[in-house]
Amino acid sequence: MRIRATVAAVSGALALSALAVPAAQADDRRTSDGGYAFSAPTEASKGAKARSAAAAEQQGDTKVLSVVANGGKPLAVGTKSKQKFSIAITATDDSGIADASTIIWIGKSLEDKDVFYFEQNESRASCKVVKTNTSTCTLSVTFDPKEMINTDAANWRIGAAVFANDGDYTVNDSAAKARVQRFSKLTVNASPEPVKKGKTLTVTGKLTRANWDTGTYKGYTAQPVKLQFKKKGAKSYTTVKTVKTSSTGTLKTTVKASADGYWRYSFAGTSTTPAVSAAGDYVDVK
Repeated sequence: MRIRATVAAVSGALALSALAVPAAQADDRRTSDGGYAFSAPTEASKGAKARSAAAAEQQGDTKVLSVVANGGKPLAVGTKSKQKFSIAITATDDSGIADASTIIWIGKSLEDKDVFYFEQNESRASCKVVKTNTSTCTLSVTFDPKEMINTDAANWRIGAAVFANDGDYTVNDSAAKARVQRFSKLTVNASPEPVKKGKTLTVTGKLTRANWDTGTYKGYTAQPVKLQFKKKGAKSYTTVKTVKTSSTGTLKTTVKASADGYWRYSFAGTSTTPAVSAAGDYVDVK
């Protein structure tokens, strides 16, 4: 099993849980490129109050209205290629929104030694006004499957920080959640081709999903998968039966050939694995 190194603490520009900036220092958050930066906490700025896992800081009337990752869809990651996902933060303030920042993480808290996270790619967000005093700021986060393990297929927390034009800000370590999943693949093969009408057609296939521990795709065991058929000229598939995957993720069943058309397997997905349908395999019935 792959063992990844965890971080001792989140620091630098994305230390959302560490943000503690007095009002008088609001302008000091601006960086040389006109953006904003997070500050690591000093003992004085931490104060006596302990921070929770869903830590938050607020100054003024800045308010986050929504935080959405990948358009609201789960974040499915394979085994080889890095995967980039968008994070849109919509916020409002009476002076307008200047910038935003984000981080996506899994663990007990951002201050925990075992927290694991991916930072935003950009030095500052792309913010667009959607209505008076309200903007949607877009950033991206890239997941690297080489750094992930199978237990990462779970709900991750999204930290969001928003800065207003008048120096107000709001920051929340756990502003929203996103479901991270192990990318899935599904194959199908119907044979013989062609086949005589009324004869037996054998439909095989395999359901696999990303195994981040090994960096390969492994069969998904004991999962219900629908065998579907779309008659030539039809617009949609209909379900013929449900077949369970074997201990290696394989599928095999038989049907009677009745008409020309496409056969496929379709998997509804689980909390850790996205839905997937195989490309249809056309069979000519004589």
